[in-house]
Amino acid sequence: MTTAAPPAVAKKPRSRTNKRDDQTRLAAAFLLPASIGFFFFYLMPALRGLYYSFTDYSVLTPPEWTGVDNYVRLVQDPLFWNALGVTLYYVLLNIGFQTIIAVGLAVLMQRLTNSTFLRGVALLPYFVANVVVALVWYFMMDYQVGIVNVFFEAIGIDKIAFFGESAWAIPTVAFINVWRHMGYTALLVFAGLQTINASVYEAADIDGAGEGRKFFNITLPLLRPVLAMVLVVTVTGSFQIFDTISVTTQGGPINATRVMNYYIWDLAFGQLDFGYASALAVVLFLILLGVSLIQLRLTRADESDEL
Repeated sequence: MTTAAPPAVAKKPRSRTNKRDDQTRLAAAFLLPASIGFFFFYLMPALRGLYYSFTDYSVLTPPEWTGVDNYVRLVQDPLFWNALGVTLYYVLLNIGFQTIIAVGLAVLMQRLTNSTFLRGVALLPYFVANVVVALVWYFMMDYQVGIVNVFFEAIGIDKIAFFGESAWAIPTVAFINVWRHMGYTALLVFAGLQTINASVYEAADIDGAGEGRKFFNITLPLLRPVLAMVLVVTVTGSFQIFDTISVTTQGGPINATRVMNYYIWDLAFGQLDFGYASALAVVLFLILLGVSLIQLRLTRADESDEL
């Protein structure tokens, strides 16, 4: 006599909620290391800096609460206003030339070549440490033996004290950083160009639009979200310039290149006035926050002209 086998029990499928919970736990596991690093190396120092900005603190003695004295001093400090003006001047030069050149390079890369090698060559300066780039250009532009001034002298042009004259110092620093970053910025813009539908240009060709009209009426409007992101990143980075100034002019001549970050560093580590330096850092953070929000609002970064 045979006995019937017990009926198989079908496995109950996992609910969508359980799957979502598993994905959330997995995402949290991946985010945990970065979150720990952000907390200890960014958030905690930022909060401590905010606290020190309301104190008189020189490292050698415990911080002494002074309220808003550092901020009152800041408003009355001519060196702060000079540093802010110099920084704004540098940002305008750097961002203006860098953005125009980068957009031009990106369009040329899209229209004239598909060579990955050439794109890599455009990015090469960005891979060199900024300090190294600054030192190389510093020696090349030296007044006495720099190859640039040797060339000028050979063709009958007067030598220029690129880092020694107030009128030339900031434009020279801006030129160095434009040269280093324009390839990287161009690749960001180039990536944005790849998202534009080719049919838009085909329709413009049928209508008889020239290259200039297609660039200003199609390319630039459709690139707006990408350009907004690029501008926020590059402007924020430009406001934080330090290394090029540190290895070339050290804030000179006569404070002509004493940008905000160099002034903050000099106050903190040169004069041990960490309280006042922290107040300047807080103000710089607020300036960057305001500039970024204004940029995003003016460029309408969350909108697209593409139908």
